[in-house]
Amino acid sequence: VQLQASGGGLVQAGGSLRLSCAASGRTFSDLVMGWFRQAPGREREAVAVIRWSGGTTYYADSVKGRFTISKDMAKKTVYLQMNGLKPEDTAVYYCAAAYRLIYSNFGVPSSYDYWGQGTQVTVSS
Repeated sequence: VQLQASGGGLVQAGGSLRLSCAASGRTFSDLVMGWFRQAPGREREAVAVIRWSGGTTYYADSVKGRFTISKDMAKKTVYLQMNGLKPEDTAVYYCAAAYRLIYSNFGVPSSYDYWGQGTQVTVSS
């Protein structure tokens, strides 16, 4: 699976951004795709994850109610709509994918085999 992320940028606190991750490659029937982020000096953490078949989602507590992950099967693209952005959301955001992942591992970065390039999100106060 190849992943191409886009959509980062600079936004003021309270603003919105939408990230996109276009996927290509093997079958998508048992694929899980997600967004992770890593701020300077911090470990990579899960933000939101979605199962391609069925649409089961996972959100980090810190983004629940503000971020929404969705998928467009025709475009083979996963989106992360980020509303109500806060300065603490500033990080490099990465798209990732894995096959046959159980829900309890959705938020575990080491469970993912495929990673896209990062895209910088900066939220100013």
